[in-house]
Amino acid sequence: MRVIAGEARGRTLRAPHGLRTRPTSDLLRGAIFSMLDSMGCKPLRVLDLYAGSGALGIEALSRGAQCADFVERGTAACAIIRTNLERTGFAGRGRVFCLPVVRSLERLTGPYDLIFLDPPYVDRSVEEVLALPSAVLLLGKDSFLVYEHSRRDAPPQQLGIMTLLRTRSHGSSSVSFYFHTAESAGKGRARD
Repeated sequence: MRVIAGEARGRTLRAPHGLRTRPTSDLLRGAIFSMLDSMGCKPLRVLDLYAGSGALGIEALSRGAQCADFVERGTAACAIIRTNLERTGFAGRGRVFCLPVVRSLERLTGPYDLIFLDPPYVDRSVEEVLALPSAVLLLGKDSFLVYEHSRRDAPPQQLGIMTLLRTRSHGSSSVSFYFHTAESAGKGRARD
């Protein structure tokens, strides 16, 4: 696994061992950032929830984000995120919160321009988590949210206050893109 583009392009990233995390592949990460770029997403503040190795947030830092917060409950994975931030030279621009996502919501300070959400595929609590008042405060008027999920699961039209824009599938994974503005209500599209 490596950083695809930007300032840290080509630098290798470590991934946690075991079945608890499922790192986003280089190919899928590249596709995610190509789609974000095509939608005009130029994030300055990034939040990587269920961060695993931190690859998505680190990729955003490499491509110009000013800062990124990483939330991961596994202590071994948190150590790997810190190592990856040091290896890429972004240790001063990233903060790691080693606790469950729900508990982190009270400690994070929004709004974020871009939120990555890559929970374990068996975790069905995403909709409830994003509906919490503390989660809503993390979102800005023009925030994007990227939700990685199993291809077998249809994404919800709404995640909290975010409206589905599009879904793309790659292998056994799908990535759904959500956006929030006052104008986005009712403009979500299912799969295209």
